[in-house]
Amino acid sequence: MDNTIRVKRLRENAVLPRRGSADAAGADLSACLDAPLTIAPHETVFVPTGISVEIPRGYAGCVFARSSVASKRDLAPANKVGVIDADYRGEILVALHNHGTKPQTVDPGERIAQLVILPVFATEYVEADALSDTERGSGGFGSTGRK
Repeated sequence: MDNTIRVKRLRENAVLPRRGSADAAGADLSACLDAPLTIAPHETVFVPTGISVEIPRGYAGCVFARSSVASKRDLAPANKVGVIDADYRGEILVALHNHGTKPQTVDPGERIAQLVILPVFATEYVEADALSDTERGSGGFGSTGRK
């Protein structure tokens, strides 16, 4: 894959994704709104970005929280990580959830999440009668913690 992702602006006021620094893993996604949007405590709102992207085959776009917005304002994607498949060409919407106890207002053009492009391995799932043994085995949540 070359380092180019094609982006289609769906609305005039849409902001193209951009990285905050040369070594940033993610590119900021911005709210494409005509007016400020207030998100009540414990509410989830689909915030439009006004863009669609062309993710190369063999990759996925992952929508993560922006650390500053999540840690300082309690706003983060409701699904924790949104996944954009390589064949999706619709608008990127961020399901932004207010995890806090105070209403939070998102302004037009505000950076609300970040997009990271990651490789995806094409896999095929086949039924098996048995799986290989491991030291952990079927130990579940917390099974590798303190003993």
